[in-house]
Amino acid sequence: MKESYQIASHFYDEMLLSDGQHRAHYQHYWEWLQAADKEAVARKREEAELLFHRVGITFNVYGEDGGAERLIPFDSVPRIIPASEWAMLDRGIRQRVQALNAFLHDIYHQQHILKAGIIPAEQVLVNDQYQPCMQGVDLHRNIYAHIVGVDMVRNNDGEYYVLEDNLRTPSGVSYMLENRKMMMRLYPELFAEQHVAPVERYPSHLLQTLRESSPVNDPVVVVLTPGRFNSAYFEHSFLAQQMGVELVESADLFVKDGAVMMRTTAGPCKVDVIYRRVDDAFLDPLAFRPDSMLGVPGLLSVYRAGNVVLANAIGTGVADDKSIYPYVPDMIRFYLDEDPILNNVPTWQCRNPKDLSYVLANLDQMVVKEVHGAGGYGMLIGPVASQQELSDFRARLQARPDNYIAQNTLSLSTCPTFIDNGLAPRHIDLRPFALCGADIRLVPGGLTRVALTEGSLVVNSSQGGGTKDTWVLEDDASC
Repeated sequence: MKESYQIASHFYDEMLLSDGQHRAHYQHYWEWLQAADKEAVARKREEAELLFHRVGITFNVYGEDGGAERLIPFDSVPRIIPASEWAMLDRGIRQRVQALNAFLHDIYHQQHILKAGIIPAEQVLVNDQYQPCMQGVDLHRNIYAHIVGVDMVRNNDGEYYVLEDNLRTPSGVSYMLENRKMMMRLYPELFAEQHVAPVERYPSHLLQTLRESSPVNDPVVVVLTPGRFNSAYFEHSFLAQQMGVELVESADLFVKDGAVMMRTTAGPCKVDVIYRRVDDAFLDPLAFRPDSMLGVPGLLSVYRAGNVVLANAIGTGVADDKSIYPYVPDMIRFYLDEDPILNNVPTWQCRNPKDLSYVLANLDQMVVKEVHGAGGYGMLIGPVASQQELSDFRARLQARPDNYIAQNTLSLSTCPTFIDNGLAPRHIDLRPFALCGADIRLVPGGLTRVALTEGSLVVNSSQGGGTKDTWVLEDDASC
């Protein structure tokens, strides 16, 4: 398959060097790709799409055809990370997650970091994601974020930068697992030629983490889903099935005598741990939104009494708010007395007049995000925005500066990706998943998302992005 592949100028390409030679850790794949039959590869790409449809690996798009289901495009060129590089990322993610959990415990208890003036108190205490009902509530092991997804990119300087932390209900791990299963089915010979670290242990690690989140011996664990119309419902059902636990909706649970009970054919059963994929506002209509049909009345009172565990905890969203993100390096220094291993992207907080002036003067060069935004919505990418879009966003910034942060436009690395007429560079990011129980656990790799539109920097599936399998080589000798 002698494909001509031209790297994009000014961008770091994951597979090729600037002179067109392959990177050492891509050697085996590059040799395989050069020898592969083009038509056979095309047939296997079609087979992958058919299998994903058959398994039902889809997501729902809100506001489109009443929540139309879409297949997340899968690209069969893997993103490969050498062992030494992953070791650095692993250390950095563990450090970051440890600091974020320390921050969450602190702000709901003594608030040392606020009293020290490291983070402005008003930025935390009046944040929409801060939950006063969690003040003084002690959690087992002081863990608030049991499951964390850390979004990162590689810039054209070759360095990794963390874009954001996902601590509420991070999604995408099911696609990581299914992508690996698909690659091993389609191309088993690739895995025989080199040592790729396994990811299939994630469900067992997740179950162990959830069990360790409770002080109860042999706790009953369930996955709480909003239902089949939720965009990530496939993942909810997939993880419940993989862990061997019940997938429940609000109607399956009720509160009685200070405990959360599950309706079963054998009668009520006490629930000890709820891996919830429902946002805070909808968890308990008696405490939060009274119109919620997705929550369990009385759940908060049971939780505050310590009679059930919620993973992740209520109120974790304040730590992944984009206005708090710039302070994570300060958290690492404050709580761990260490220098950050992973870089943050330089960030301007539009709530600060000086920062706002700079952003407005350089709007066509900036990426501007809503502090509570997600899924690629509500953001501006200045270099590709029209004059009308720039004008509209300028007005939004001036009206609600506290609702936005801005960052320099990073040159996201590229990775070869199949398009209709061969291979082309497309921009990618990486979301590794960390699990926090008695220890912090990571499976090597994560979910690589790819922007399938030429020149696009938006990798979100809701915005037309796809996914790739992420290979971490178990030793650099296999490069």
